[in-house]
Amino acid sequence: MSKKVIMAAADAAKAAEDVLIFLRHWMEDEFLNFNNNNPQPQGRIKESIIRKTTVAYGIVELLARCYTDKSLTPLQNNEEKIIRLDNFAVCISRVKAKGQQKSSSPPPSSLALDDIKGVSMLSSGLSLSIEEPAYLSYLFEEDDVGGRQDKQLGKYLEVELTSKGGNEEITEANTISDLLAAEAEGVCDNSITAVEEEEKSRRLCCYLIAKVLYELFTGEAFPEHDMKDEGDNERSHKRVKTDLNDLTNIERAQRLGVPVSICRMMQNLLESGLTPLASDGGSDSPSGDAYKTLKAVGEDLHLLLFDPDRFLFDRYSDVTDCMPFLYKKDKLYGRDTEENLITDTFCRVTRGKSEAFFIGGFSGSGKSMLVNTLRERVKVVGGYVIKHKFDAISQDRPISGVISAVDQLCVMILARHTPHRLAGLVRKIKDEFGADVGLLARMLPSISVLSPDFVPGFTRRISDAQSADIADTMNARSVCFTLLRFVRIVSNPSHPIMLFLDDLQWADDTALDIIHAFLSDKMGSCMFFVGTYRNNEVDIDHALFDFMERLEISNVPTTKVRLTGLSLEDLNTMISDALCLFPRICMSLSKIVFQKTKGNPFFVLEFMQSLQSRGLLYYDCRQKRWMWNEESIHAEDITDNVLHLLSSKMNGLSDDMQMLLKAMACFGTSIDESVIKYLNEVPEYVDFAKGLERAVTEGYVERSKEGNVKFVHDKVREAAYDLIPDEAKNQFHYDLGKALLSACEGRDVGDTILVIASQINHGKESIQKNDELCISMAELNMAAGEKAIESCRHKTAYSYLDNALSLLPDDHWNSNYDLSLRVSFMMASAANSSSMYNEAEMLLQRIFDKSRCTTDKLPSYHLLVTIFLSQGKVVDAYNTCSSMLSHLGETIPETVTPQAVEAIVPETLYKIEKHYGAEWLGKVVENKSVRQILKFYTALITASYFFKQPHVMAYFVCRMVKLSLQHGVSKYTPLAFLQLSNIVMSFDNAAFIYPIAKSAMSLAERFDLSHQQAELRLNFYMGAGSLEHFHSCAEGLRGGFRSGLSSGNANMAFYCAVLAAHFSFTSGEKDLSSLMMEIDYYLHLLETYKSDMAKNFLLCIRETVSILIDKGEATSIEAKASYGDLNDPGNMLLETYNFHQMLRNFWQGYSQRAQFYVEKYVSMKRPTRNCDKCIMKFYHGLNTLDILKKKTTVIKTKMEEVRVIIAEMKVAAYHSEANHGHMLRLLEAEWSGVKEAHDGSAVAASYEAAIAAARNSKFIHAEGLA
Repeated sequence: MSKKVIMAAADAAKAAEDVLIFLRHWMEDEFLNFNNNNPQPQGRIKESIIRKTTVAYGIVELLARCYTDKSLTPLQNNEEKIIRLDNFAVCISRVKAKGQQKSSSPPPSSLALDDIKGVSMLSSGLSLSIEEPAYLSYLFEEDDVGGRQDKQLGKYLEVELTSKGGNEEITEANTISDLLAAEAEGVCDNSITAVEEEEKSRRLCCYLIAKVLYELFTGEAFPEHDMKDEGDNERSHKRVKTDLNDLTNIERAQRLGVPVSICRMMQNLLESGLTPLASDGGSDSPSGDAYKTLKAVGEDLHLLLFDPDRFLFDRYSDVTDCMPFLYKKDKLYGRDTEENLITDTFCRVTRGKSEAFFIGGFSGSGKSMLVNTLRERVKVVGGYVIKHKFDAISQDRPISGVISAVDQLCVMILARHTPHRLAGLVRKIKDEFGADVGLLARMLPSISVLSPDFVPGFTRRISDAQSADIADTMNARSVCFTLLRFVRIVSNPSHPIMLFLDDLQWADDTALDIIHAFLSDKMGSCMFFVGTYRNNEVDIDHALFDFMERLEISNVPTTKVRLTGLSLEDLNTMISDALCLFPRICMSLSKIVFQKTKGNPFFVLEFMQSLQSRGLLYYDCRQKRWMWNEESIHAEDITDNVLHLLSSKMNGLSDDMQMLLKAMACFGTSIDESVIKYLNEVPEYVDFAKGLERAVTEGYVERSKEGNVKFVHDKVREAAYDLIPDEAKNQFHYDLGKALLSACEGRDVGDTILVIASQINHGKESIQKNDELCISMAELNMAAGEKAIESCRHKTAYSYLDNALSLLPDDHWNSNYDLSLRVSFMMASAANSSSMYNEAEMLLQRIFDKSRCTTDKLPSYHLLVTIFLSQGKVVDAYNTCSSMLSHLGETIPETVTPQAVEAIVPETLYKIEKHYGAEWLGKVVENKSVRQILKFYTALITASYFFKQPHVMAYFVCRMVKLSLQHGVSKYTPLAFLQLSNIVMSFDNAAFIYPIAKSAMSLAERFDLSHQQAELRLNFYMGAGSLEHFHSCAEGLRGGFRSGLSSGNANMAFYCAVLAAHFSFTSGEKDLSSLMMEIDYYLHLLETYKSDMAKNFLLCIRETVSILIDKGEATSIEAKASYGDLNDPGNMLLETYNFHQMLRNFWQGYSQRAQFYVEKYVSMKRPTRNCDKCIMKFYHGLNTLDILKKKTTVIKTKMEEVRVIIAEMKVAAYHSEANHGHMLRLLEAEWSGVKEAHDGSAVAASYEAAIAAARNSKFIHAEGLA
């Protein structure tokens, strides 16, 4: 051994603050510390094993490099001179123990921890550095009781040659090399080839490495016999092999404290090193476990260090029947590419852009597992993970699943936020929803945990609508928009939402429309949507593929992956982990499993359990490892269908356990805790809860993070459900539902009533044999339908109500009239809310035919009018309202003349002045007939607005106001008074009208008219409300827009959007680019809602904004407004067209063109909004003054026009200084500059006043103009 080499290595280690020590000396310290008589903590013992394994790994890696790279130190013919314990040194970084000070030269028997940094080969000067695993520095610290840690963590080790020293003279002899040489000589007749020489060298290396490992781990000398004394080489070989097997058997190794894994490695090395070259399959042929290369030895040692708990340390168990497989529960085998892809996609979402990720694959391919790998990452960055699994067996329609998923957010928000942050979020929700918070609470019951103020706004029974004036106006689109508003508030890049919907093959277009709205939202929501589906169970025309296409059209980034079976290599890794055996040993078993399962992960799990249950795969306590017989497995007739495998397994269960699994399977993939509680009260299922715990223990079901109990996999549920014979399934469901019903009788069971009805409905054939039972079950389904409507699940409600109707007898309109009427009406209402208009009209027609009196028909007729209006059938709506009002005693004139309106308006205003006050406001309409009249007048006014002359609408508004003044206030009063204020409002009567309009808005709050907010706000801000700051008007109308879409009143919602954009533009509330983005958002929504009138209004405003930004060069779009016949005085777009043509020309400096459109606007006979008149007068005055400036002669008539305009603007500024004061100041400044004699300083002061007024009012465009 060269002193020069060891000194040089020591100097290098010292420079790096490491210590180089002879391996044998290091071992002496190690055994001194851990093999004395003092008991050692388990963690310290494992620490020593890991350090020795690290050294062994370094030695093997160093030798492997020498074996493959002949330029280093050639091993061939020098094996025994190199591969020996005294030829190695270990480089360590000695960490001080507790209470010790750091020392550059640790004492010989230091109790410090050694961080293995590398190994050196002394004979050649070669050194190999080793990157320390993370667990060596902290993992093995003792816990409070001196016990072991819960889990040993591994780390991927990296090695690198750090020194390539020269070769040294080695002159030691070796007996085993002589033996092998002689053996080879005898076998090959002195004609050994290069390949055979290399094989002989490899075998010798394996033998010598086993020797080094033995001495390293036991501290004992390797027991060798003197080969030369044995005489016959073959006999000597067998003797050595037998003795060495005795030394390395499991019992002996355990007594010496060597882990079984290391013993097995030594045994495999010896098998490789002591096997003759010619392997003819005889008794001396190497086993399948023998090492073939040094690389394989290094890989096994690396695996021991990478996952010591699984592969290195011994497992202590005397029970072999239930020995568990140790799969890595958090590891997704063979899906590294997909896992990286889904993680990268989510990382992009955290930058603020929503994305979609679709995963297709067969059942059991690991789709859900792939998604679950991301859950913790989402939580770490502050995100929320919400999920729902669609189910073929559940009657809850898919939209219910999306709603329930979003409802989960509320509890998560409560758990994640501090009280201060939670209070801020609650304020945002209140500000956003206002009166609509009751609508939100209807859909998301859990939102009440955030604030006691969040309670449902729909508290009265829907079935009482026949007598209570209740109409459910919400529909699928309004549900979608309401959820979207909530998602916008609670999600952002710091708190992204991951929405995971499993089994999308069971979803329909209604649920997918909601997801599309979330992802394509342009107003701030931040969502990562992940959807999984079984690609073998969806046809090409499934709604899912259309959904994907629509996302791409909407520019939503979309990623699609498809999972297939695991590769043989990945499956082998999975089985290696499960059995805690090296992958090379498991490969033969893995090939059989792969052949049977095609690599389907779930099938692999079940197949392995099947092998264990049949005794074909068992744990051998003596050898401390799993064993199997390949021939026996091949000979067994094991199915290649996982469902048959599970069914066979379940058939062997006890009757009680089978009954429990069958019952749970009837509820779908999961069962709610409330259902478990009720079932446990039924004699037949008295031990249901305890049985579930046993099922959890046996691995059939598990408790979800949401608190429910669910099957561990879909296939397990399918197998459990198949335990029920097909011909008995319906009866089993029915009996289960009846048992639940008996436990819940007389209780308010909430949503559980839907579960009960779903189960009982399977037994419809049995029910229909008993007339009395039919009625009670029809009432049960009606109650379930009512519960579904209350939480906005209209399609679900329709299904239950349809069942209720089908259970009634043929003559039910005679024998059960009241029940028939209630069910039919509710069903029509649910159909309308689900956009099933034809079905709704058919149901209503049946009510009209079967009802006994007009009073019973009235709610249905009003619902029919609502359907007509939602479809744009305004003439049908108008005629139906007129007919019903006539039946109620009202006189509806066939024609309404302007003269009649001129007479009724003053009369109505006089009555308001006479009766309006606190006494009248306290009087509520009691007469049901009057309430019905007011209800139909409200719809009649809406219909007349769209196809009659404006004065017709004014006539009916006045009639409605007079009825209210006569009989008292009702829920219809606020809108009527606001519509009247909109019609008659002028600056002349502003002092009288404005307080009445404000009072009407307060009255709306008193009646909780959240579903009418769009109409109320639209009429308020079109009329008296325009006296308020235009910025407030714009914001209030945006609230009306949001409320309208949430309550199902889309038409009025978009008119609010139009007016909001108008006020924002005219007041400069937003910069033009931001306003254009807002308008584009409205237009984007109109692609779904299809309101051509609102679209044309918005396109007109957008074109003006585009022209003012860049003359439309870069901001224009292909869509243009369609104005219709501009010569038709009844054209509703005519006013907007002339108004914006005037603005465009004025701002571009075309005074004469602007003047032309001013005159067109003024000449219109259709009444215009008061605020628009003022704005038009303002621009009319500026444009006229501009013309006067360009004329050489001042025209007296034009001068007079300006004087009149200024006088009118003074009145406007008096009533609304914020909106019109700056207009007046600018007109006065311009006027002073045009007059023949003027004071320059006074003119400048006038302009300064105009600028200051505009700045104070925050009218940025007007400030720039001034």
